Amino acid sequence: MKSAKSKKPAKSKQTPHHAHMRRAKTTKKAAEPMFEVRRSKIHGRGVYATRRIRKGTRIVEYVGERISHEVADARYELKADDDGHTFLFVVNDDICIDAGVGGNAARFINHTCHPNCETTIENDRAFIDAIRTNQPGDELGYDYQLTWESTDDPEELKLYECRCGAPQCRGTMRDVTPLDKKKGKKR
Repeated sequence: MKSAKSKKPAKSKQTPHHAHMRRAKTTKKAAEPMFEVRRSKIHGRGVYATRRIRKGTRIVEYVGERISHEVADARYELKADDDGHTFLFVVNDDICIDAGVGGNAARFINHTCHPNCETTIENDRAFIDAIRTNQPGDELGYDYQLTWESTDDPEELKLYECRCGAPQCRGTMRDVTPLDKKKGKKR
């Protein structure tokens, strides 16, 4: 004969009367975004901190279509001669990222001669990291250090004038030293 199962009394779901025994209701609050894109005083659109971003914080990955330099040259060869604007980021001697195709907000981070960010290349990926603490409302920017050669057409180089307005502005988004002079120093 089967014995009858004894019913255990149901556990009470009363709230413990001691505060330290209560568990706070946990709700996952969506993380506040670090930045937003809006009109910039420097150029076109810019990226602005929406909350404090501490020095050393990885802010965003620069993404887009990964292409060769040859494809990048062909793609932008037909642009007007007076338009130096692209969303190309040189990763290495083989790869460029074209953020004009599949890119994110990182493409709107403007050049500045007084940067609060820098770019870091890791495993052929490009990231933008804070090099000082940024407050809400600060426009994020890094030094583009665009490569050029001393034999480049001076009129074409004017397309890369800097408009950052920093007190120590060097007047250009180009690297200080032309690529052909850097190569000469390495020999």
